[in-house]
Amino acid sequence: VQLQASGGGWVQAGGSLRLSCAASGRTLSTYGMGWFRQTPGKEREFVAGINRSGVRKHYSDAVQGRFIISRDNVENAVYLQMNSLKPEDTAVYYCAGDPSGRFYGGTFSVWGKGTQVTVSS
Repeated sequence: VQLQASGGGWVQAGGSLRLSCAASGRTLSTYGMGWFRQTPGKEREFVAGINRSGVRKHYSDAVQGRFIISRDNVENAVYLQMNSLKPEDTAVYYCAGDPSGRFYGGTFSVWGKGTQVTVSS
């Protein structure tokens, strides 16, 4: 499966963005999915994950209550709704898939190209 994240851009603090992760080549329904982010000089960090059915979700403490992960297995896509954005949310955001179905703390072996999110103060 190939993943492609999109929807990034520039936004002022307090604003919202919605990221999309489109898949091709194979259905996403067999994958646990996650969003990660990375800033220069720092390790990639987990942001949010969702299980195969979309019922179970997990968020990092940094985004809990502000971000919402969702998926549409018919559309073969995963989304990240980001609200109340802060300058510290500025990063390149990546979507990733885990074929074992785990959606956090697992082995995300399929990665897409990232999309830049910039939040200005």
